[in-house]
Amino acid sequence: MMVGMTTVPGQVPAAQQGHRHPLDPEPVRSTKARAVFALGLIGALTGFFVGGVVPATIALTLARQARREAYVSGGFLTGAGWMRRGEQLAWTGLLLAAVAVVAAVVIGVVRLAGAPFGHDFAPNID
Repeated sequence: MMVGMTTVPGQVPAAQQGHRHPLDPEPVRSTKARAVFALGLIGALTGFFVGGVVPATIALTLARQARREAYVSGGFLTGAGWMRRGEQLAWTGLLLAAVAVVAAVVIGVVRLAGAPFGHDFAPNID
């Protein structure tokens, strides 16, 4: 459904939309938009466990392809809202994975710094 754009409620539409040609396809939601949302959600839920990196990366790749297809379709592919939310969730998953990796490195360095250096021999050995 295409609607004319207005700048302020009550003003006349900025662009009048003409009648559709009878051979134009019906607007449909992109299946990739749903996949981006689902993969982004999985990436955000499993991001802290570092397993979310793979679905989040796939979601961002699919989002790029879906945007390109939506542009080429001339407005007959919808689902930009789902895709935007999926991308946000994917970036959240990647951020959580990065936080988990940094936390693991910091914990490892702190434990390594507290450990004795070298081999600890018994007191009666030179």
